[in-house]
This record gives sequence, C-alpha cells and structure tokens, in this order.
Amino acid sequence: MVDTKYGVSTLVDLLSYRTQNQSEQQAYIFLKNGEIEAQKLTYGELHLKAQAIATSLQSLNVYGERALLLYQPGLDFIAGFLGCLYAGVIAVPAYPPRKNQNLSRLQAIAQDAQAKIILTSTFLLNSLQASSVQEGLDISKLHWLATDDLSSDLAKAWQPPQLDSNNIAFLQYTSGSTGNPKGVIVSHGNLLANLAVIHKLFGHTPNSQGLIWLPPYHDMGLIGGILQPLYGGFPVALMAAADFLQKPMRWLQAISRYKATTSGGPNFAYDLCIRKTTPEHLENLDLSSWEVAFTGAEPVRVETMEKFAATFAPCGFRKEAFYPCYGMAETTLIVSGGHKTALPVSCNIEGTALEQNRVVKVKDINADTRTIVGCGQSPTEQKVVIVNPESLVPCDPEQIGEIWVAGPSVAQGYWNNPEQTDNTFHAYLADTKEGPFLRTGDLGFLQDGELFITGRLKDVIIIRGQNHYPQDIELTVENSHPSLRLGCGAAFAIDYKGSEELVIVHEVERSYLRKLNVQEVVDSIRQTVASQHGLQVFATSLIKPGSIPKTSSGKIRRQACRTAFLAGSLDVVEDWSENPQSKVKFMHLQAELDSVLQQLSAGK
Repeated sequence: MVDTKYGVSTLVDLLSYRTQNQSEQQAYIFLKNGEIEAQKLTYGELHLKAQAIATSLQSLNVYGERALLLYQPGLDFIAGFLGCLYAGVIAVPAYPPRKNQNLSRLQAIAQDAQAKIILTSTFLLNSLQASSVQEGLDISKLHWLATDDLSSDLAKAWQPPQLDSNNIAFLQYTSGSTGNPKGVIVSHGNLLANLAVIHKLFGHTPNSQGLIWLPPYHDMGLIGGILQPLYGGFPVALMAAADFLQKPMRWLQAISRYKATTSGGPNFAYDLCIRKTTPEHLENLDLSSWEVAFTGAEPVRVETMEKFAATFAPCGFRKEAFYPCYGMAETTLIVSGGHKTALPVSCNIEGTALEQNRVVKVKDINADTRTIVGCGQSPTEQKVVIVNPESLVPCDPEQIGEIWVAGPSVAQGYWNNPEQTDNTFHAYLADTKEGPFLRTGDLGFLQDGELFITGRLKDVIIIRGQNHYPQDIELTVENSHPSLRLGCGAAFAIDYKGSEELVIVHEVERSYLRKLNVQEVVDSIRQTVASQHGLQVFATSLIKPGSIPKTSSGKIRRQACRTAFLAGSLDVVEDWSENPQSKVKFMHLQAELDSVLQQLSAGK
C-alpha cells in the first residue's frame, strides 16, 4: 500500500519527505508547565535525531525486536519513537510511573511484548533502572539506552531499513477499560491509512495549527496529536497532561496564544474547563481560531457541549467547532467523524426502548428521554455494520447492536495473543459470511449514516431482564449531590445470591472530605437512581479523590472498579467506626462479597 497523497509507504518515508521539502519548518514545540517554550524541533532536526537513535539501535542488532519507550513529557519521546521506526524496531510506548509507584505495569507490558531494550532519557534512566532492580523486576536486565544525549554525528552511519507498509510500526497497549491491557499491532499501512482519514475529516491544510495535551503513550495523543501534524505538514504545540489537569485554563490559553485550529480531548476535559473558568479568564481568551474541537474516548454529552459553547462564546468559540468522533486502538484511531463545519448531530430516543436495545425517536423531551450525540459517519474506505452480538446477523435500523468495522485502518491483531485476535479481529456475518470484521465491543446504531454510541457490551447492566447503560446511571449519580466529583463514578452489577444487583462507586470532592455526611449522600444517590431509573442501589462506596480506576484517556475502568469493590480494596472515605450498626452491616456485606469473590475466582 502506498499513500496516494504523498507517495510514501512508511512513516520513515513520510518524515524523509518532510525533511526534503520543508527541512527548516518548525514541526513541534513543547510547553513546559503548559506555558513556556522549552523545546523546539524542525523536520530536519527531528530527522537527524531519529537517524542517530536508529544508528545506535542498529549497532545492537535489534531489527524487528520491541523497544519500550519511557520518557517524561517533552519532545524526546517523538525522536525515540521515530528512531525506532528508522531502525526497523517495533516501538512500545509506555508511561513512566509517578514517584513512589511500582513498575509492575511496565513489567507486564515489557514481558508481554518480549521487549529487548528500553529507550528513555538521561533524566529518568538512573532512577527507573534503580527502581526496577530494587523491585526485583526482569526489566532491570534489559538493555537501557538514554537517547537525548546521543551525538548527531551518529546520523551519518544510519542505514535505511528494508520496510514497507506491512511492517509493524508499534504496539499500542490498550488502556484496559474492560479488561487487561493488550498490545494492538499497528502497521505502517494502518497508520498511513488512518492519518489520511483524519486529515480528510478534519479538513487539515498546511496552514492548520495543532495544540495537544493528550499523553503520547495513548492512541489519541500519539496518532491524533503527534503523527497527524507530521502527516499534514503543519506545526503543533504540545503540553503535558498533568499541566492541563493541574490548571485546565492553560489549555485554552495556549490555544489562544498559538491560534490553534485543532485541539480536543475527552468529554471530561471540557467539563473541567467549564468548572474552573473565571470571568477574569474569559477577558483574555481568543478562541476564534478553533475550527476542530474534537471530543471522544468517552461518552460525549450534549449538556457539556452546550455549556462549554455558552461559557466561551464571548471568547469567539463557535458551537460548530465541536467535533464528536469515535475510534479505538484496534482501528489505529478514528472510525467515524462528522462534517467539519456542521453542528454536532444528536438524537432523542425513548429510554425504555433503549433498555430493550430498540431505537424509538421522540420529539418531546421528558424524564424517559435519552439524548445521544452522533459521532459522525464512516469514511468510504471502510465499512461499519451494526450486528446482533449473539446471532451475528446485521441489525435492523431500529435496533441497537455491536459495532463491527472493516477497512485498512483495522490493526493486525493483538501481540502474542492468537486466540483473542481470532475472536476480536476475525468476525464474519452469520448470514452472508462477509468478513473479516473487527468486533469493537461497543454498542450503537446507525441513522442516515450517522453512528451513535450507546455503551460497552461488557459494561451493560442487566437487571430483571432490562438493559441499563452505566454512563446514564453515572450521570444521574454525579448530579444527585454537590459533594460528588463529575466524571468520577462507576456503576456496575454484581451477582449476589443469584441475582444481579446495582453497585455505585463514586469519588468525593476534596473540599467535602472533612464535612461529609455519608448517609445523606448515599440516601440522595439511592433516591435519585430509584426515581430516574427505577432501580434499587444495592451498595454504594464513596471513595477519595483521584482513586477511581481510569484508563490513560480518562475512561472509567468499570470492570477494574468492580474487582476492587469485591476485593474490598477501594480507598473509601466512610468511617464506619462512628456508627457501630453500620459497621456490623458493612462487615456482614463484606463477608458475603468475599464469598462471591471466591466463587468467581473458582470460575463458578
């Protein structure tokens, strides 16, 4: 496969093309603390750095092997990633653990990927290597290479590897919203195909300007934030996710400063800006350049878009800039997106019908109405079908089913996991035998070509034969009491004495920790869920801020949360000793849950 726009078949060819045609053009800027220009790279400088790193890797004879990438926020990651590709080494982006966190997840990724080398910076090398030795991990025995202080003279010895579009570029370890992380195999052809789709859907030109805070070890940050500007030949300013989370207005201020045309993130990011902005912030913001405010990776809420547009309209933000889209690591990145200049599409459907996997549109909004935001249309290069996950037959337009995808952006499978690859990537329709399709595990429906996402197949809560989508319940819960943090709750079901029961886990705002009336909050949750969903909450755990399991993109890891609840390992804020009766009741419930956990562990 050769990219029709630039006539290249690998990302190595793509950066070489940029170097030949616009060597002196600035490609990347990194903003320290989200504000100060700390690092810059032109295409020519990046090409030389990638060559130097590749030369070092070629001297180790590791062609086709896996290299774990561990970098602090900055531009060293980009050079390390492309350096791997320049050497024919398969890159494995990963996130270096925070201080005092163990390296067990890195160990698991390195072991699964069968990594032979770790690329990092001088700043991190000694501390990470020492920690891995202290914890007795196998990664301490791998070859460690600091890439930020390599001599540029090494670039002269670089030998272009034999590569084509079928070669594996990198392994994208999924963030694990419903299970253990798996290494998605992404080829050069997958990357170029998906980058071409993003370029077309987003309407990018050489005059575009990116501004990205999303982490580079996640597909949205790496492919959408770093590689898409490389494909489109336009500059991008980058900042650390932690700097955005610490002060969300840094994101919008950077958009204003650099006149960014493309930027975005999950729904929670827009919510965070709404809550943290002040009248003083609005006075100095200019968001009129923002053309594509993409939003994805978690349920897109129409309320969030409306509030954000209203809040920042005085700064020049236009609601038309919102760009809901859908994608996943298994499809390299994007699956569907809308028209760049069009308003987001939404659909009001009957909540009762939704619980029965049916689509019944309603005109008059009432308590039973669910408003679902469309995530655009699938490009002509791929096919999306809605399939009954049990019969494997395509659904009628009025039915909700599993989203299946086929096309050049669909990745090659899961690394070293043939059984899971076969189950997920090699699906065929039962009636026509058409395939193979990727089974996304997501539920949704198509209306006039527009794709609507309703939830995750594994996360759907089925109680008394009715389907309930956890994100709907979570939204109800977070609005039931002011002490509950927005976007930081999980709803899931457990099997208790032979029946499915609803459990709520939710973080508490830090400002409420010292004055929290637990019973008041729990009662409020129970009453609101009962009135809006007709469900009885079996158990509620209020937990400390920042402790709910989330993926790298901010999705709630409901299955991990469920496991932690059953194991009694959640960081709860309740002090049961102040209420002896509640304590006895809790201990009794925990004993019952321990029994349930033992049965689950035994496979019963």
